Amino acid sequence: MRFTKMQGTGNDFVVINAISERLPSDLNAFARGIADRKFGVGCDQVLIIRKSDRADFRMQILNNDGSEVEMCGNGIRCLAKYVHDKGITSKTKLEVETLAGLIRPEIVGDKVKVDMGEPKLASKDWPFGKTIKKRFEVESQTFEITLVSMGNPHCVIFVPEITDRLVLETGPKIENHSVFPNRINVEFVKAINPKELQMRVWERGTGETLACGTGASAAGVAAVLNQLTERSVTVHLKGGDLQIEWGEKNVFMTGPAKFVFEGELPIK
Repeated sequence: MRFTKMQGTGNDFVVINAISERLPSDLNAFARGIADRKFGVGCDQVLIIRKSDRADFRMQILNNDGSEVEMCGNGIRCLAKYVHDKGITSKTKLEVETLAGLIRPEIVGDKVKVDMGEPKLASKDWPFGKTIKKRFEVESQTFEITLVSMGNPHCVIFVPEITDRLVLETGPKIENHSVFPNRINVEFVKAINPKELQMRVWERGTGETLACGTGASAAGVAAVLNQLTERSVTVHLKGGDLQIEWGEKNVFMTGPAKFVFEGELPIK
């Protein structure tokens, strides 16, 4: 089975074209093995490209723990770049089916702009309804949280400084808190000025990653709701920068998608 390693602002993926490649029957175990950085290829997530009855392609996303998630912003940029540069499609504007609905990436020069859809401020993924600056306690620590769904759930926390302790210790505690039935992604964000944010993310089922496209989108929305920034911002992540714009309704994310290497794997 052929695979391609790609990355978007340091969020790295193993991309598999299931339209032409045969997949093993146990995808969860397969994803855990291929994502292992010691014994496999190594990645944050495995992206599987499939045929779709209602879009150009369907994207299936598996975390490095084998769990399946609804949407990945950096991943969909990589998918768009892959199918275009590999000649699978000549389109520069695509519709991609995901568990979060139809997502529309567009190749613009050497970057990909993605219509991320309309953010949701109420979701089945949390019990609070619309949640902006809600006081939330985690093991004697109190934070103000803003919850945003970009097809997947995000808990955005604005802090004066982002520390390892916050991301690596508090992040997983919030991810697995009992009030979030499907777990949750956690973004720690510092507002630099009305046009810039700094962010680190603890992704559910993955751990800290160098970037998160849906997380950056959620942070941009939360920053507007908290009256910290304008509706168009640059989000500085450990892996690079993403441009986030919250229009009248939908959020647009623009960033890079790059090939790293290709290879083959035996199918057991």
